[in-house]
Amino acid sequence: MNPMIDRLRSRTAAFAHDLLTVPVSWLLAYWLRFNLDHVPPEFISGALHSLPWVILIQGTIYWQFGLYRGVWRFASLPDLVRISKAALAGTALILFVLFIFNRSALVPRSIPVLYFGLQLLLLASPRLIYRWLKDHRLTLSAGQRVLIIGAGRAGEMLVRDLLRDPQQAYVPLGFVDDKLRRQGSEVHGVPIVGATAAIPTLVTQLGIDVLLLAIPSATAREMRRLVELCEHTGLPFRTVPELHRLMRGQIHLSQLRPVSIEDLLGRDQITLDWTGIHRGLAGRDILITGAGGSIGSELVRQLAVSGAARLILVDNGEFNLYRIALELSETHPELRLARHLLDITDAPAVAALFENERPAIVFHAAAYKHVPLLQDQLRVAVRNNVIGTRIVAEAAAASGCERFVLISTDKAVNPTNVMGATKRVAEAICRLYDGQCGCRFITVRFGNVLGSAGSVVPRFQQQIEQGGPVTVTHPEIERFFMTIPEACQLIMQAAVLGAGGEIFVLDMGEPIKIRYLAEQMIRLSGREPGRDIAITYTGLRPGEKLYEELFYASEALVATGHPKIRVARCHAGLSTAAITHALATLQTAAAAADSAAMCAAFALLEIDLPDPPQSPA
Repeated sequence: MNPMIDRLRSRTAAFAHDLLTVPVSWLLAYWLRFNLDHVPPEFISGALHSLPWVILIQGTIYWQFGLYRGVWRFASLPDLVRISKAALAGTALILFVLFIFNRSALVPRSIPVLYFGLQLLLLASPRLIYRWLKDHRLTLSAGQRVLIIGAGRAGEMLVRDLLRDPQQAYVPLGFVDDKLRRQGSEVHGVPIVGATAAIPTLVTQLGIDVLLLAIPSATAREMRRLVELCEHTGLPFRTVPELHRLMRGQIHLSQLRPVSIEDLLGRDQITLDWTGIHRGLAGRDILITGAGGSIGSELVRQLAVSGAARLILVDNGEFNLYRIALELSETHPELRLARHLLDITDAPAVAALFENERPAIVFHAAAYKHVPLLQDQLRVAVRNNVIGTRIVAEAAAASGCERFVLISTDKAVNPTNVMGATKRVAEAICRLYDGQCGCRFITVRFGNVLGSAGSVVPRFQQQIEQGGPVTVTHPEIERFFMTIPEACQLIMQAAVLGAGGEIFVLDMGEPIKIRYLAEQMIRLSGREPGRDIAITYTGLRPGEKLYEELFYASEALVATGHPKIRVARCHAGLSTAAITHALATLQTAAAAADSAAMCAAFALLEIDLPDPPQSPA
């Protein structure tokens, strides 16, 4: 049926119902006035003669007060207030009109009070009963029996949506919540039956089929504990969307999703100084190298809402650049955009780019980062991560940029592999150039990001999809993790905090064992580690460390204006002349494809590569 016709029919039926309550309330008020006994004939006659005026006035008031804008299915407190106002206004107007016509003859003083009360009862009760019946059709439902974990705001929104679901796919039987003041009470008629520790017992007692997690503000540690409790039951479990969607009132049944590895490894919701970020980035032309990569593309998305005047995307990968440019043109069609397909090691092209575009801020995310692959690709790693960084830094300084932000890594601390060594030199380049011109050079250092290209998470997902085994290099190896959006937001925050020359270290939380990561990803796929999918240990790869570090022992960490960002105060280290000489030596060795000379140049920078690659490539 046409929705407009259906809506009109619904409004007409509701109006007819309300109009019918008018004579019922009016005549019943007289009967109550005379104690439910015989009503004198003259009063009956007076009531019937005034009834047409009462119906006309009250019906008009109902329509004017918008009693039919609401839907009975979702009747609530605002509807009750609207009904009260309409009944009161109608009663008052009826008394006024009757007084004008016949001085309210044969209208006892108690009639208006009784009539008003009966109107409230007859108008509100059917609406509330209708909603209650719709919300509590549980006994007839064959849906899955649900236990909801968390009786806060998210739990309340979730159970309300479950009760309204016409399909009744899920039947909420109870909540669990660790707050004592909530236990023993009800939310929309669904009892809070205990604490989260009782989940395994309650699942058996209540015959639960599905567990629903409704704690979007839970920390990673809390989430891991809850997920372990859910896993012990052997039942499927789902979770609600992220906290920012809850704040918009956007939790619905259709948005329930499986628990992801990001839920277990992510951390507390970060709070950014968006005012400061906007002030530091708004109205400026911003250039991003590596704009099509994992970090670069998310950084572009975050910058797109920062108020930047224009974004200049640079990448040497044709498809990646095309993809992020297309995405921005669809999501932010008003944003001024430029994209350049070029290699950052092409010095003339980079110089021409900066001369033409004149960006105010540069985020340098372009880098080769795959540790095992780069171990025997020394020359390529040096050219891209070291020489490319120097070329971009020189161009930024020459074109009068305000800020240059280098995206670094924890592998640059005490590096034992080619990738870490090249990023350590890139950090030294930023320190070298800072203070030599008006451009502020800033470094941001952090650990692994979940789901980035070449990271362990996509690899594990692929291995799990193929039925295993999942390969881990060592049972004790551990890494720091954060989500890509979180890393990019903190990079932007650090960019506006920096005065120049700093190495900002992002708070990565607690390191996570890769073995735990593999086990949880297998469990989240619905299988059991060691039984359904094996985990095999292959041994540490060349240049790989068991534990990563975020700063040197000689670097003093200093707090900043943001709790998740600290500054690593560098030791004196090498002189500017020594760094300049070592960089020149490294560049000459790379041009000659001389691996031994490149390793010797790293040694000049106090970086020791324990296993120099044999291949000159």
